[in-house]
Amino acid sequence: MTADPAPVLELIEAFRGSKTMFAAVALGVFDRLAQGPENAAGLAQELGLVPDALERLLDACVGLGLLAKNDLCYANTGTADVYLVSSSPRSLAGYVLYSNSVLYRLWSHLEDSLRDGTNRWQQEFGIEAPIFSHFFRTEEARSDFVAGMHGFGLLSSPAVVAAFDLGRFRRLVDLGGATGHLALAACREYPRLRCVVFDLPEVISYAEQYLGQAECRQRIELAAGDFFADALPAGDLYALGRIIHDWGEPKIRRLLQKIHHHLPPGGGLLLAEKLLKEDKTGPLSAQLQSLNMLVCTEGRERSLAEYAAILGEAGFQEVQGKWTGAPLDAVLAVKV
Repeated sequence: MTADPAPVLELIEAFRGSKTMFAAVALGVFDRLAQGPENAAGLAQELGLVPDALERLLDACVGLGLLAKNDLCYANTGTADVYLVSSSPRSLAGYVLYSNSVLYRLWSHLEDSLRDGTNRWQQEFGIEAPIFSHFFRTEEARSDFVAGMHGFGLLSSPAVVAAFDLGRFRRLVDLGGATGHLALAACREYPRLRCVVFDLPEVISYAEQYLGQAECRQRIELAAGDFFADALPAGDLYALGRIIHDWGEPKIRRLLQKIHHHLPPGGGLLLAEKLLKEDKTGPLSAQLQSLNMLVCTEGRERSLAEYAAILGEAGFQEVQGKWTGAPLDAVLAVKV
């Protein structure tokens, strides 16, 4: 029987589709077409591009389902309008830009990460400082990164806060809460809950902007600080979204022990991360994200048993995990 070459052929071309979308976002194609349809020549003139070359990009975006083409004019699809236009409330354009300018370059050195087990920031960008200093090197870079995390949060946070019954908790402190998407989702899900969004001073200012006039805004406090170095706001439920997977185990243990110390008996810790199966055979998104952590952080993705082990070392018990069907899964641990 002849083996099917389709998986290999698809993967040979997979990066081309990603880079096509990355380039279209970076060049402002979707933002411009949000204003109305345009042909390739007119769009090229506005964006300062070569018409024939741009037409190839636009046609590829049609093939990817991101644009529609009618009478030689191009228009955004609904998906592009919601997720690839930078002004959309649910935009993922910030994360696309971060993927294009940072992750795409780090992944080009995957083989070297596999040889020495470390990330590629020094190799690609000449940076030895904590990786987040790169995200915050300019106002534009910081804004793009925060916007990207916000878009992902809107997709994941409602499922994460609904994964377990959190109704017994009264004060949630979201450590590294960025734009407040998890706090807002939690307040919507649990009417008696109050929340604190805690993040670095240069990040917490974005929460005010993104929370705006949300109906639960009066139940959400904002606090600036470094959860590794500063005292934590009081609460009976702490949350860490896409934090644990960034760091090596010594740093994680210190943070988890600190949180455990601040919690009252019966208090909880909610993690929003991708969960691997116990035998690491899936899901694919978690497997690929673990490789992503290899090239760009000190961390990795984990199975529920691995989370239970590291949480147990910090004193937590009753560790539960759930796959949510959203980009992030949920783990809940309790201080007994």
